[in-house]
This record gives sequence, C-alpha cells and structure tokens, in this order.
Amino acid sequence: MADIQRSAEATWRGDLKNGQGSTSTDTGVLKNTPYSFKTRFENEKQGTNPEELIAAAHASCFSMAFSKLLADGGHPPKEVRTKATLTLAKTEAGFKISKIHLETTGMVDGVDQATFEQTAAKAKEGCPVSRLLKPGLDEMTMKATLQK
Repeated sequence: MADIQRSAEATWRGDLKNGQGSTSTDTGVLKNTPYSFKTRFENEKQGTNPEELIAAAHASCFSMAFSKLLADGGHPPKEVRTKATLTLAKTEAGFKISKIHLETTGMVDGVDQATFEQTAAKAKEGCPVSRLLKPGLDEMTMKATLQK
C-alpha cells in the first residue's frame, strides 16, 4: 500500500495574545475553524486549539486500533468510546504537552474485563498517534471499562 498523506492548513493574524487564526482540513470537516489565545490558554469555548485537535486525533486513532484488535481476536465491538484528556504544562523551557490520559469504554460480547484491558493496552501502545506522541510525553495513562 502506498503512503497516505493528509493535510490541514492554518492561518494566524496578529500577535499571540490578541491575534486570531483559523484552520481547515482538506476533507472540509474543519473549514475556517477559529482558534485563538483565549481558546488555547483561557478556556474560551468559541473555537478550537491545537491541543484539543491532538486529543481528538488520539481518541479517534486509539478507538480504531482498539476495535481492530478486538475484531482480530474474534470479538468485534458493538461500540468503543474514547475520551483523550491532554495536559499542557508550563515548564521552565516553555509549554509542553506532558500527559495524555485515555478513558475508553466498550460494548463487546464474549470478552472479560482482563482481556478487554490487555487488548486496550496493546492498542494504546500501537496506534500511530500514540507512537508519535509517546516519546515526548512524561506520561500516557489509560482506563479501560467493559460495559455489558
């Protein structure tokens, strides 16, 4: 299979604190989506921020990898839901994405909690976004809950 390329673009106007930006993806799912200092550092909800987008990418990637591993083991899931919580820490060297916590729940027939957790752990280590982020993180944790 040939390499897959995906792209997005961002525009920023103004200084850091008062400027504003927008980001778009080639698919059009994000189209001129606003982001700003306030959405990144002051918890403003009118727009997005780079860390939220990374968390969304990680939750999505993990859910897909986990579903594949469950299905490969003979237990295709009815549903996998994952929340990724990213921590942006202020260090002496500047801001750093220091931690990501994945919290996943799944509805899967024929699997016990231990197998569910072991499979989730494999997915956490193997999903491409985890593999990209892991070397720069201080910590990547996870909680996996099987729902009946």
